[in-house]
Amino acid sequence: MGEFVTVQETDHDGVAVIRLDRPKVNALNTQVGHELLAAATEIETRSDIRAVVLWGGPRFFAAGADISEFPVNDGIRDPSGMVDALNAANFKLENLPQITIAAVNGFALGGGCELSMSTDFRICGEGAVFGQPEILLGLIAGAGGTQRLTRLIGITKAKELNYTGRNVKADEALAIGLVSAVHPDDQVLDQALELAARYAKGPAALANAKKAIMDGLHVSIEEAITVERSEFIASFQTDDAVIGIKSFLEQGPGKAAFTGR
Repeated sequence: MGEFVTVQETDHDGVAVIRLDRPKVNALNTQVGHELLAAATEIETRSDIRAVVLWGGPRFFAAGADISEFPVNDGIRDPSGMVDALNAANFKLENLPQITIAAVNGFALGGGCELSMSTDFRICGEGAVFGQPEILLGLIAGAGGTQRLTRLIGITKAKELNYTGRNVKADEALAIGLVSAVHPDDQVLDQALELAARYAKGPAALANAKKAIMDGLHVSIEEAITVERSEFIASFQTDDAVIGIKSFLEQGPGKAAFTGR
């Protein structure tokens, strides 16, 4: 267990929470990056976990990077230690075979917004605020804010948010596709856990679908279809494929009880 990041069990079968808790505002520093990577690496190895909720608590998701770690020395200023740690964690989270959901209360700014975008889905509270305000420091985003954001909401809107550094409230985040649902603030975690529980009951092929989407995202359509074909064939090798096909033939669609294997 880390000092600021822990993996917590839940009452939902197959669902765990990665809990970020670094008072006062969950500022992201190098240590947090390493601990997030360690937590995601643990999750990756656990076949009993099939869905994960990433939560920063009821008040703040993560209000941004710890600016006290930013270099202001003379000469070449090198922030790579912090940003490399956060990028490693984000990549690990993004590519987990499990379904991942960011439950966002309060601020998800800068590195916090970038962290949320490394999950499959983001749901948030009515009081949530997103943004990439690095430009207001004379900087740019360094852990996915110019790249994942563009892929999620489109180039024009991503340019606007990166160029202005303005805040995005929950209703706008929903409208532009940055989040998939908005709930009352005190219901965010419960809603995320319920959503995760539904995915945890899904077939093993969810991991194949996720890998096909993620691996095919940055290659040509021809290469992407090859990736999809490979995962399509791999999905037939699961026990759940046999369960699903037999259930459909015998009972019709939507009645299979999957095992996750």
